[in-house]
Amino acid sequence: MIIQGGMGVAISDWRLAQTVSRLGQLGVISGTGIDTVLARRLQDGDPGGHMRRAIARFPLPQIAEDALKRYFLPEGRQPGAPYKLLPMYRHGGTRSGEPLLMLAAFVEVYLAKEGHGGPVGMNLLTKVQHPNLALLYGAMLAGVDAILMGAGIPRDVPAALDAMAEHRPATMVFEVEGLPPGVSEHLTIDPAIYWEGAPPEIRRPLFLPIIASNSLATMMARKASGRVDGFIIEGPTAGGHNAPPRGEMQLNERGEPMYGPRDEVDLAKIRQLGLPFWLAGGAGSPERLRQALAEGAAGIQVGTLFAYCDESGLAENLKRAVLAEAAEGKVSVRTDPRASPTGYPFKVVEWSGEGAAAKRARVCDLGYLRTAYRTAGGQIAFRCASEPLDTYVAKGGTLEETEGRECLCNALMANVALGQARADGQNEPPLLTSGDDLRVIGTFLAGRTRYTAADVIDYLLAGVR
Repeated sequence: MIIQGGMGVAISDWRLAQTVSRLGQLGVISGTGIDTVLARRLQDGDPGGHMRRAIARFPLPQIAEDALKRYFLPEGRQPGAPYKLLPMYRHGGTRSGEPLLMLAAFVEVYLAKEGHGGPVGMNLLTKVQHPNLALLYGAMLAGVDAILMGAGIPRDVPAALDAMAEHRPATMVFEVEGLPPGVSEHLTIDPAIYWEGAPPEIRRPLFLPIIASNSLATMMARKASGRVDGFIIEGPTAGGHNAPPRGEMQLNERGEPMYGPRDEVDLAKIRQLGLPFWLAGGAGSPERLRQALAEGAAGIQVGTLFAYCDESGLAENLKRAVLAEAAEGKVSVRTDPRASPTGYPFKVVEWSGEGAAAKRARVCDLGYLRTAYRTAGGQIAFRCASEPLDTYVAKGGTLEETEGRECLCNALMANVALGQARADGQNEPPLLTSGDDLRVIGTFLAGRTRYTAADVIDYLLAGVR
């Protein structure tokens, strides 16, 4: 009945997903940026040896060996030393990043599934296009049970899962700005090239697209490339990226997008599709679970309550600071229409703790949220509205598109204590995202200063047991 949200970069890490799955619900790991996460954990010395334990089980030992040789530092980084960066993705170039993506997804799913028989899912962002096929294949090698994908239209994913379950080549349409009419680009992976002998048997996971409209649900149910197993219906109160309002963007007095009746999903029409669905966004209460079940849902997806529990990957100092202010009603969550370089509205936590108001330099050295575009010479290149202004304009972007943008890639790494050390001696500051439920989390805390994932599940299920 409860799906734990796949949040941020490693907020929903293997420890949180494992805990939730052991408790009988669907634990979900976040696959976003997981290759950088693995590389940085190794550069920090892999405390506890968890990464190396999982890497040792990866069925392609040469890839595992190469990753350890390249990134593992037994004593960790020297104080103030920067993390070694991964090469950013290039279209049509070498597949140098593909093996590490496969390995990173395998490691996170393997650890989440270790020692129990509960189901584990992986969450990916459709708009972060280049890594997804390799991440899906790596997760499948670890036995992932479900794939959750939103922030776009993942219509090619079902067929890709079918193909990779048989180690066949898989393809997705590659969205590129400025392509001529009738021209399309694709991303591909050929799993067979990695195996000298017979590859292991793997199974196709369930596929649960995250949708915010009836039209998208209907399209995915009837016109996707293969089987869809259910839906997560996410409202605009959810954390992270939100779907933009339908129609012309209008802002309230706080500068937030205004949502109306056109943005509400008609659950009666969803029920007619005959597939299970879970409600998400502002669903983190026993009352919302009871309501969801009464409306025909299989359950709810919950993010914010899990994001601040003991087992989540959020840095400990940030958990304590935000929860302390939230308990006093001092935390605010603002839907920022400009922060994300993707153009999607993005929820930003406003609090007064360490790093809350830090200014960050414009830099694009991770590149997950870059947009692909066709150059005047017919090549495919990448740009990001959060990169240095001169660089972005030189690539055909406009200054107006850069206003208010933040480097989410680096900020989200900082949220889990993997922020880059910069040349000026400063560490990359955090930028927190949460759903609107954070505003009322004080009711759930009931005087506590910390809590566990088990506390969250007990709270949510109290009204239906």
